[in-house]
Amino acid sequence: MREHQVDFKALKAKVGIDDIAYSLGYQVDRKAGMGRYIEFVLPDSAGGRKDTIIVSHIHDKSQQTFFRRNGQRGDVINFIQENANSFGVSGRNTWDLISKVMAKFANQPIDDTQQKAYTQINRESKPYDPKLYQIEPILQNMYAAQYIFRQRNIKKETIEDFAPWVQRVKDTRFNSEFVNIGFPYVKPGSDKVEGYEIRGYGSFKRKATGTNSTTAAWIVDFSKNNNPQDIKHVYFAESAYDVMAFYQANKAKLKGELEQSVFVSIGGTFSNQQIGGIMDYYSNARAVDCFDNDVPGRIYGMRMVGVVEKIPLNIVQTDDAIRVSVNGIEHKLDTQKATLNNLHDFIHFKHKYGVEKAPAAFKDWNDVVMNKPSSQILSKSKFEREDNLREKRMDGLKI
Repeated sequence: MREHQVDFKALKAKVGIDDIAYSLGYQVDRKAGMGRYIEFVLPDSAGGRKDTIIVSHIHDKSQQTFFRRNGQRGDVINFIQENANSFGVSGRNTWDLISKVMAKFANQPIDDTQQKAYTQINRESKPYDPKLYQIEPILQNMYAAQYIFRQRNIKKETIEDFAPWVQRVKDTRFNSEFVNIGFPYVKPGSDKVEGYEIRGYGSFKRKATGTNSTTAAWIVDFSKNNNPQDIKHVYFAESAYDVMAFYQANKAKLKGELEQSVFVSIGGTFSNQQIGGIMDYYSNARAVDCFDNDVPGRIYGMRMVGVVEKIPLNIVQTDDAIRVSVNGIEHKLDTQKATLNNLHDFIHFKHKYGVEKAPAAFKDWNDVVMNKPSSQILSKSKFEREDNLREKRMDGLKI
């Protein structure tokens, strides 16, 4: 992207101060409230605060501004400029650097022709071709990889634990400096890579062209003897980020049985053959639902039970319920509370299952480690309370 092509207004609509803050390691201070203003804190190694910013218009990136209590104010461009040396990007000048950073977070292509070409290529239904991608182990350039993982608050120790199953991936079809993170898809018991779940800066995500998402998945097997019969737990999540975040948030609890555990990302698309093949391979294990803590995620957990139990389920979400039909009989479940355990009421389980959803305020496990709650706390923040108090005082003035 050349400097004269940059449309900063369009980029600001895609890249918010919150996106940049999360990537730099800032966390939401929920104690300050979740109203019109959101407080982000950058912690230091001693448990204190390196920096605090207050961000407005959290749901409208184009309008977001930030301020500090010392009076400093700015927008996303100012915030990037303040942290110019933290993104692993260089430029001919300040504006060139800022444009490159924003382009990365917005997943903005270098030019329009490249985007059209990429879209066209990814629409082609060809099998995965490893020759199209340049691959290297993530440990060969951990410094560069951390820039991507840091925006999701995935710690270095977690990255190192998962390193044997993570690659740096570059699409050779494009003359681009961007190198993304790739999570290789394999069938259970196989080492043959059949595609990648790919993540990059900002919200960039896709799968490698031709990735087999029907019978393959990202499978992380921590066992030492490579015997599938020794596996006790298979943890399923919707993305590789969620898998790593779940592990990071629950590492102490998992430690005792880590060598009997397998972690799986289905990449956001549920396939009966994918789930069934994995659980047939790890036939002594219980399937654990770590899918998103929302209605689609709860339905994924129920579908997982149907696949493992080999019972056809018809599951439909309506405005007031999740409706599950078994053998022609419909059962109505609460959309907000139902989990796979509710199927016990009308299905006899032959296998064991677990449910490890993110806590109630969070959509998924990655939001947990980012301290990014999905639902707003109804109580007003202290900044909003101060604004209201100021308005009341102004209303009371006699002119």
